[in-house]
Amino acid sequence: MTTTTGPDPNAITGDTMITMSHVEKWYGAFQALHDINIEVRRGQRIVLCGPSGSGKSTLIRCINHLEAHEKGDIRVGGILLGSQAKAIDAIRREVGMVFQQFNLFPHLTVLENCMLAPMRALRLPKAQAEERARTLLARVKIIEQAAKYPAQLSGGQQQRVAIARALCMRPKIMLFDEPTSALDPEMVKEVLDTMINLAEEGMTMICVTHEMGFARQVADRVIFMASGAIVEEAHPAEFFTNPRHERTRKFLGEILRH
Repeated sequence: MTTTTGPDPNAITGDTMITMSHVEKWYGAFQALHDINIEVRRGQRIVLCGPSGSGKSTLIRCINHLEAHEKGDIRVGGILLGSQAKAIDAIRREVGMVFQQFNLFPHLTVLENCMLAPMRALRLPKAQAEERARTLLARVKIIEQAAKYPAQLSGGQQQRVAIARALCMRPKIMLFDEPTSALDPEMVKEVLDTMINLAEEGMTMICVTHEMGFARQVADRVIFMASGAIVEEAHPAEFFTNPRHERTRKFLGEILRH
């Protein structure tokens, strides 16, 4: 007999996907985030940039509670992120994340890496999880590597597998933390192309990156951070041609020279 359940009270709904209000974060005496205020609506693509140590990675890690914030409110799809395990689990089911390092399980094949979370977290039957994994590996153009182990792949291929693995949970939001920084230059394009395709399909995205070409092409807004604070936020056309703050101008001057 099939049991029908009502809507999940913790499901991400609405057009406002992420709201961060007066968020602050400390590591001991060091304040990593200062009064962060961001709103991300459904389908928007936000690029976070700034010098190393500016708080970019900490900010996105707070969104799915990989880091706990001490002050302010974070809401994801209307769910208030606090210490309650149910809310954290609900958010993590619908927020995918791709890291600098690929974090694939070395003892599992590419296909098994992608099947694991849907089977365990979503209780998806094996056959259904495999079908979904194959579909998404094809989507990121790496299905021919499904039977291989991560060590047999290039860095760019491993990162595309990591993206497919995150997509297997069917997230409503994707977070990218410097997804190309660990790659050789010739491998960067294949990962960026995958991310551009996701953006064109309407995925809500926040991406920490120094790839300014990607920001120009994909972002709805570029947010520049320094010393744990948001210094400037603008549309790419304005951000790159008419930055308002001296720190932004200095950062762009340095990064665009390389």
